[in-house]
Formats: sequence, structure tokens, C-alpha cells
Amino acid sequence: MSESYDFLFKFLVIGSAGVGKSCILHQFIEGKFKQDSNHTIGVEFGSKVVNAGGKAVKLQIWDTAGQERFRSVTRSYYRGAAGALLVYDISSRETYNSLTNWLTDARTLASPNIVIVLVGNKKDLEADREVTFLEASRFAQENELMFLETSALTGENVEESFLKCARTILNKIESGDLGPAQMGSGIQYGDKQRKNEKDDVQHAPAKCTC
Repeated sequence: MSESYDFLFKFLVIGSAGVGKSCILHQFIEGKFKQDSNHTIGVEFGSKVVNAGGKAVKLQIWDTAGQERFRSVTRSYYRGAAGALLVYDISSRETYNSLTNWLTDARTLASPNIVIVLVGNKKDLEADREVTFLEASRFAQENELMFLETSALTGENVEESFLKCARTILNKIESGDLGPAQMGSGIQYGDKQRKNEKDDVQHAPAKCTC
């Protein structure tokens, strides 16, 4: 039987090749490290229902290829994304330097309102670190991004990055800044939410016609 949920959010995992995007997705969904990870060709997909802010949220996650030759293919998946994990490798200055390009793509092609978490992956490679936590924090602050360092190998902060993004989207729905009614928001009502709304209508007090 399929799990019921309140909302469905479309998520992206973006960033340069080799930063560990597929490993992050695998760790999040399967709860273990993906040993034999090859470069993603085009796009891979995964989904999971999580509890965020007291709501059951189904995350539909598109893991995009980081290689330049797949850029035109992956860009078509940006449309209508509510959230994204923008990933770099803390042991690779090159992947950090390309963040601005990925960020521009996300905000141009997906939505100006897309909620993005900057993720510094491979925290387990501390000895090979090329990008400091402080430097990345500053980049995140300047670009209005949330920021976490993760390890797809140990699982540290992997689930938290997705939850952090989902909770922020929920806050925006509650404040009216985002919602399923908006074109290309990447947000849909789930069966639980539709049932609640239906019940509210059925139990609403009858209007007096006198």
C-alpha cells in the first residue's frame, strides 16, 4: 500500500561531477553508502516520505548529472522544482568554484523562489580539505542559502539537509509565500491534505439563508 502524505515536493540534487550527489541520494533513501558509484548519465530518480514540521512530505528527488555534456538534458528537469541541494566537495576547490554557475541555473530555470541548501559533502575527508567551513558559510550567507557539511559515507547530516529544505518550504507555504496553486511551484497537495480539506468543507457550519 502506498504511503499517504500531506504534500509532495519536487527536489533537485545539483553540482559538479564527482561531488557525491548520487551517494547522498542513496544514503538518504537506503540509509547506506553506495560503494560502486559511477557518474550519473542524465538523471536518476528517488523518492521518500519524511516527517517535516509535523507534516508527512513526499520528496520526489531528481539527481542530475554533473558533467558538462549532460547539462542540456539535466536543465530540462529544473522546471518546477521547489527545493534543491547544491553540492560541492570540501576536498575539491574546483567544485566549490563552480557553485555560482549551478546557482544561477537553479534560480533561472527552476524558480526564483526555489529553496536551496548548500551542501559541503565528503566531510570525512577532513585531512584533504580545500574549502573551509567559514568560507562556504560566507558564500551561503551572501547568496541567501542554508548551509550544512555532510558525509555520504557516514551519513552525517544527509537526512538533515533534505529535512532543512523541506521545513523551509513548509514555512513558506504557511506564510503564503509558496503554494500548490502557484504555477511551477514544485508543490502538490497529497492525499492526506486533500482529505483534510474535504472534511473541513463537510464539517463547516451551514450558512444561514434567512
